[in-house]
Amino acid sequence: MAASTVAFNPLGDRLLVRRIEEQEKTKGGIIIPDSAKEKPQIGEVIAVGPGVYNDEGKRTPLDVKAGDFIVFGKWSGTEVKLDGEDFIIMKESDVLGITTDPALIKKAA
Repeated sequence: MAASTVAFNPLGDRLLVRRIEEQEKTKGGIIIPDSAKEKPQIGEVIAVGPGVYNDEGKRTPLDVKAGDFIVFGKWSGTEVKLDGEDFIIMKESDVLGITTDPALIKKAA
């Protein structure tokens, strides 16, 4: 996906994430209506905060970086609309893992 032009800088250990929408059709060709779809738990990291300070007063950078594809919990973060586009602002601790190919992630039935 193209980089976002949204002017937003997360603070501390927060991330700005764009959900990756799932296909609207099943393999058999059945179209899934919006009302029946669950929100995806996979997203692309658009921006990251600078990290948090440790006990020694040094900033600890985040493990996640802009451009990473992440898997996160169903109730993670806060949904916001920036420049007409939907995003989630979440803490790095809400991230369950990083993937190189979001198409490989399948939800458990």
